[in-house]
Amino acid sequence: MERNLKYVVFAEDGAFVARCLDIEVASEGDTTEEAIANLREALELYFEDHTASLAELPPRTYQFGEVPVHA
Repeated sequence: MERNLKYVVFAEDGAFVARCLDIEVASEGDTTEEAIANLREALELYFEDHTASLAELPPRTYQFGEVPVHA
């Protein structure tokens, strides 16, 4: 089975972090492309080692925005 999972990439401490939004898996790399490739590998390993499957993940929708915070 193949399914597209959502992710976000951001810079942190001199590296790029790719974090999956559908399950708690993340990876990093020196470039965004490397971070995404590492995330794909980490997700494949996750599903090999866990009883969860892609078919069991509920579909999600996301809303992105900004919240002003005063500190």
